[in-house]
Amino acid sequence: MCGVGGIMYKDSRSLGPASVGMDLVKMLDAMAHRGSDSTGITVAGEGISDDLIIRLWTGDTESSEEVMARAEDAIGQVGAAVTGRRSWGGGFLRLTVNYEGEVSRLAEALIGTPSVSLHSIGEVSEVVKDVGIASDMGAKHHLGDLKGTHGIGHVRMATESKVDINHAHPFWAFPFPDITVVHNGQLTNYHKMRRKYEDAGHRFQTGNDSELIAVYLADRLENGDELDIALRGSVEDLDGTFTYLVSTSEGMGCAKDRWAAKPLVTMETDDMVAIASEEVALRTVLSDEIDRVEPQEAEVMTWSI
Repeated sequence: MCGVGGIMYKDSRSLGPASVGMDLVKMLDAMAHRGSDSTGITVAGEGISDDLIIRLWTGDTESSEEVMARAEDAIGQVGAAVTGRRSWGGGFLRLTVNYEGEVSRLAEALIGTPSVSLHSIGEVSEVVKDVGIASDMGAKHHLGDLKGTHGIGHVRMATESKVDINHAHPFWAFPFPDITVVHNGQLTNYHKMRRKYEDAGHRFQTGNDSELIAVYLADRLENGDELDIALRGSVEDLDGTFTYLVSTSEGMGCAKDRWAAKPLVTMETDDMVAIASEEVALRTVLSDEIDRVEPQEAEVMTWSI
């Protein structure tokens, strides 16, 4: 059992960035009973003057500063310039860079750096994830400072892959900027589908089946599908019991499998939309009496910013 949540402020591009990071912490904290192994969020729609935001984890070791230095060297070797740097205890690193080359080349350089785990590269978004519960993570990573237009989050109770930071959600679709997924459920055709995408040249960074959803959607979007078409395709192509949320630079969406075994509830106003595994999470950000909508079997929903 896991919990997923998402929020979007519809007018935040014109009115200014909203407190997406703090809202996601509130929502996920309300669902801590659904999983306390790890927590993670994507915040999208950040306004930065640089080209890319990079989120790395170098491991909680005495040599993490050396690993961070190697990561920055790798970035420089592909022609990117680091313009900003923030680090946190436990080996977490946030970099902003200016870069005119292929994101795939930059991503490969970082993946090829020993002891570096690449959590996301985004033009307008970043992934923050850690072990433990949302309230602890919010304080440690200063998530209240992360503002944007929309975001998704996850609390995890591990059932398949191991419990560590890299296997926490959200999962970023390597090497496509700003496409991330959170997922509650299990894919039964994961290994078959993964081989298909690896044969096509895609790279997977973990053994978590949820990463496949991110890669699947990124591939379809890269090949010209609109988000809702890609989501509808996933309901047909992915087997298992699943409910997932996806965040892109332009919005977010959700999809449920043909059996709708995993819960999901949405509430929407003229100003915002919130979606989560449980209504209690929505009530942390929406206090008014608003009609709830529960997506049904094989249903997809999308929202654009």
